[in-house]
Amino acid sequence: MGIFKKFNFGLKKTRDNMSGAIDNMFRGKKEKEIDDTFYDDLEEVLVMGDVGVNTAIEIVEKLREKAQKKNIKTADKVKAAIKEIVADMLSGGEEVSLITLPSVILVIGVNGVGKTTTIGKMAAYFKNDGKKVILGAADTFRAAAIEQLQEWADRAGVDMIKHREGADPAAVVYDTIAAGKARDADVIICDTAGRLHNKKNLMEELAKIYRVIDKELPYADREILLVLDATTGQNAVNQAREFMNIAEVTGIVLTKLDGTAKGGVVLNIKNELKLPVKFVGVGEQLDDLQPFSAKAFAEGLFDVEMPTHDDEESEGESSADGEGKEE
Repeated sequence: MGIFKKFNFGLKKTRDNMSGAIDNMFRGKKEKEIDDTFYDDLEEVLVMGDVGVNTAIEIVEKLREKAQKKNIKTADKVKAAIKEIVADMLSGGEEVSLITLPSVILVIGVNGVGKTTTIGKMAAYFKNDGKKVILGAADTFRAAAIEQLQEWADRAGVDMIKHREGADPAAVVYDTIAAGKARDADVIICDTAGRLHNKKNLMEELAKIYRVIDKELPYADREILLVLDATTGQNAVNQAREFMNIAEVTGIVLTKLDGTAKGGVVLNIKNELKLPVKFVGVGEQLDDLQPFSAKAFAEGLFDVEMPTHDDEESEGESSADGEGKEE
C-alpha cells in the first residue's frame, strides 16, 4: 500500500469530521458567498478537529488572502486551497537525520501512548530499508517493559541488549552502543522511561544517557523522538510541552492516527511548538508506522483516494501480524 493510501486510510475519521463539515457548509447551494460567517464557521470546524485556536486562525487568515486573490467560492476550491496551506504549514524538518554509522534514536514518552510498539515498528521500518538495527531496553523502571520490547525485537527480527529490571538505564545504553559498534549497526534505538510525573528523576536519567552517548559516539547523529497518542488531541500538545522542558526533543511520533477524528493535532504540534512530526502510526500492522509526509497528510484530510493497481496487489500480500498491548 502506497504512502498516500496509508495516510488516506489513517485519516478517515478526521477527514469525515473536517471535510464533511466543510461540505455541509456548502450543501444545498451551488455557490456560497464566502463571507465573515463562513470564515467563522470554518474556524470552528478546524478547532473541533483539534487544530488548535491559534493555528485555526492562521489557516483562516491565509485562506482569506487566497480567496480574494483567486476568487474562490466553491467547496472543492476551498478544500484545495486549505490543502495547500496545510501542506506548506507542515513542511520542513520531517526527515529523520541519520547519516553517521551508527546513528542513535532515543525514544521517550509516557506509558500507554504506544512507545514500545513504535520502537518495534521503527526497527522493522529501518531494517526493511536495508539498515542493521539494534535495540536497547533502557526503560528498566516499568514492570514488563523489557519483555515487551523483546517481543517486538523478535517480531522485527533485530537484536536487543537488555539488563535486569531496575538496572541503570545509562549502563544499558552504554552496552547497546558497544554492541552496535561491534556488530556494525547502522541504527541504535533505545527505549527510555516515561516518568513524567517525576520530572527531576527523568531529567537526571536522560542527562546521564546523553553523557554516555556524547562520550561513546561523540559525532553520531542523534534523534530524540517523543511518542504521543493522537487520540488524546490537545492533551498530546500539553504533554509535548512538558517533555520539551526536560528533554531535547527533535521530533514527534504520533500514534493511533487511524483511531481518532483529532488528526488536526498534527498541525498544532508543528505550528505552535515548532516540532516536526517524523513518523505517524496509521494502523495496527508492523508496516503501518509511516515516515511523515506533509503532502500526503494534507491530501488525506480531504481526498478519498481510490487504490491503484499496485496498491490492490500489495493489499493481497500478507504482512506481519498486528500489534500487542500498546505501551
